[in-house]
Amino acid sequence: MSQSLQRDRQLAGMVDQAYLEIIPTSTIFERVVHLPQHSYVAITCSPAHGVEPTLALCEKLRSLPEARRLKLIPHIAARMVRDRGQLREILARLDALGVESIFVPGGDALEPVGDYDCSLELLRDIAEIGHRFEDVGIAAHPEGHPLMGDAHLLRLLREKQPLSTYLVTQMCFDPEVLVGWLRRIRQAGVTLPAWLGLPGVADISKLISLSLRIGVGQSVGVLKKRKGLLSRILTSRPYQPDDLLAGIQRHLSEPVLDVPGFHLFSFNDVERTERWRQQTLNKLYGGICQ
Repeated sequence: MSQSLQRDRQLAGMVDQAYLEIIPTSTIFERVVHLPQHSYVAITCSPAHGVEPTLALCEKLRSLPEARRLKLIPHIAARMVRDRGQLREILARLDALGVESIFVPGGDALEPVGDYDCSLELLRDIAEIGHRFEDVGIAAHPEGHPLMGDAHLLRLLREKQPLSTYLVTQMCFDPEVLVGWLRRIRQAGVTLPAWLGLPGVADISKLISLSLRIGVGQSVGVLKKRKGLLSRILTSRPYQPDDLLAGIQRHLSEPVLDVPGFHLFSFNDVERTERWRQQTLNKLYGGICQ
């Protein structure tokens, strides 16, 4: 098999196993129930509404018949957990649902609602309390963080590594930035498998606005400079991460990067993002079978 076909097969597997991130709104249930069985769905934790909508949506999705079951990855944002007592309740509810994987970010709230100021503190208590999750994920920031320096971010990754099993990168639009950052953290001893955060299908003006809001300004700068962006905004052609995917694919021969898949930020545009994912899979598998 040629190297090109090998890369297509590897990329197809990564796209096939992609996590689709959703926000637990009042209408999202009807939009995700039609996803293929056993699709991976990550459910965010809102700084405005706390962890309860995340847990409630997990419970509602778990009530689906087995043929419609999805693989759920609830986000438990540290700054939205009051104390160890509430953490025990959260862990018990997720255990009762048979949830196998959780994601533990610090959270976007300006002030914590209780005892936990950062995800490291919450991860330590999760480990001390005990759990039966197969996987525990943490957040990573290839383009830095507005409130922390790169050295501090790297130190935190090292400290969280024994308490987690994978990391998810913040959304980024530049494959070279992603790959360069991965090489640096691997050299620094961070070995967690990395699920790369990719923007899903979205209107570009909305995507830029949302990205700036969550602190991805540098990446948006790269996106704005891309040739043809202005015309795409004017014609309302949605963004699709095809170029980003192609840029990442060129580096898949580097096993040290250890990238098992992607984390797709859908911004709740589930239908368009899932349609893009299926079309991408059809193209990749079609090329392999030729």
